[in-house]
Amino acid sequence: MQKNIQLSNISIKVIRKDVKNTHLSVYPLDGSVVLVTPKKTRHEVARAYAISKINWIRSQQNRFKKQAREFPLKFIERESHLLWGRRYLMKINYKKEKPSVLLSNKEIILTVRPKTSQKIRSKVIENWHKKLLHIYVYELIKKWEKKLDVKVSGHFIRKMKTRWGSCNKSLGYIRLNTELIKKPKELVEYVAIHEMVHLIESKHNDRFIKILDKHCPFWRDARSELNQLPLPYTKVLNTNSLYSKKI
Repeated sequence: MQKNIQLSNISIKVIRKDVKNTHLSVYPLDGSVVLVTPKKTRHEVARAYAISKINWIRSQQNRFKKQAREFPLKFIERESHLLWGRRYLMKINYKKEKPSVLLSNKEIILTVRPKTSQKIRSKVIENWHKKLLHIYVYELIKKWEKKLDVKVSGHFIRKMKTRWGSCNKSLGYIRLNTELIKKPKELVEYVAIHEMVHLIESKHNDRFIKILDKHCPFWRDARSELNQLPLPYTKVLNTNSLYSKKI
């Protein structure tokens, strides 16, 4: 049975896995803490390690508290929306026709039927976001399959609570967070490359870093920028152990 660690007002979820190193991660938005340890690590050893990192944990949690947040969206006229790192104003056309979305230089033009609810307007935009992200990620995969000499069997766009992306090496597919549609394209590319490198090396070890350095030398700047952008209103994200320590 798993035993979590309680240090004052900080609760740490302990996960024992078939890994060589211990990873300590702090996740936005709520600052939840997860400690991944090798299966044979004794609980008192894991607790001692967590205690030694208590100042780091608190500094990360304070960082998230201060980081800018996006406001909840209502999908109404003249509302500001992010797309590929740029702000657009929403324009809504109420017509008795099939819902659609168009992008102009300054506006996202949403066409829906009269009296359409906020929930449906939100869903129309969400499906449009997924379509755009699917198209762009497919282009990235084709580009980087050749450079990395890997084969991606499939990609999925999903809402993810604690990551920007993930990879299943054995099945050869990657998942990316729908929230990436709001980020600049070069940051989306960084996440895609990161997950594709996991098809070569599943762990965040020296080999993984060496491959990433070779093919994506801007990855540290991209990671830093991604971490500094406003956090989404809903509980999403962290990627690739961006806020983690390892022993």
